Amino acid sequence: MRIAAGRTALITGGGSGFGRLVAHRLHAAGASVAVVDADAGRAREVAAELGERALGLGADVRAAREVADAVRAAEAAFGGVDTLVVSAGVFHLGALEETTEEDWDRTVGVNLKGAFLAVRAAAPSLRASGRGRIVTIGSDCGRRGFPHQVPYVASKFGLVGLTEAVAAELAPDGVTANCVAPVGCPTTGMGREVLEMKTATSGRTAGEILRAAAAGNPLGRNASEDDVADAVLFFLSDQAAFLTGTTLDVDGGAHLGAVPGVR
Repeated sequence: MRIAAGRTALITGGGSGFGRLVAHRLHAAGASVAVVDADAGRAREVAAELGERALGLGADVRAAREVADAVRAAEAAFGGVDTLVVSAGVFHLGALEETTEEDWDRTVGVNLKGAFLAVRAAAPSLRASGRGRIVTIGSDCGRRGFPHQVPYVASKFGLVGLTEAVAAELAPDGVTANCVAPVGCPTTGMGREVLEMKTATSGRTAGEILRAAAAGNPLGRNASEDDVADAVLFFLSDQAAFLTGTTLDVDGGAHLGAVPGVR
């Protein structure tokens, strides 16, 4: 994949998981990268791993001023921002009746409001670049409903709609916006958190749960961080210049139908 020379990127949630890997991959392709994370120390650690052309910034994506300040810092350091990857996200698992207003506000606040604030703050710079790229990292939970995940599912469905609306609005200025929707990835921080919840509630070991998840996927394995980073980098590449408003299921075919009673 060809990444245009001299890209200037800001990645929310860049201190770990998908965001951290995308930061490394973009930087290796020659981009300047601002790593933004709620944990400022972790953001700076990733920036130090990258070396030159990297900036580590702390920001709570739910706070408009903090997000705007992070975007302005990246613009000042790099002369503008032409690439935005929205990777900041949190997960909530719990029965509907046990889900509190605080659970809802935190999940929707980080996953959806945070994406809106980042896109809004970066939009002028993305427009001015003439080659803006936005990629949001959603979930299979933004494609179909799952039990015990009401705030998370709602936030990820909203993220798909946000991405499509932004794609329509920014297209006249040459900005594309696309979404990557992966199934659960067991090696990210969120993936490990989900796995711990499943082991605690199911009585099965982590290995048993992972093997069952892989066996239930049409391609017979679980998602990797590289699978998701590859999809993000594709949308940021020159080859994807004519794609916008698209959501890509990175799920090994998990969205496909099956005949009941037939394996």
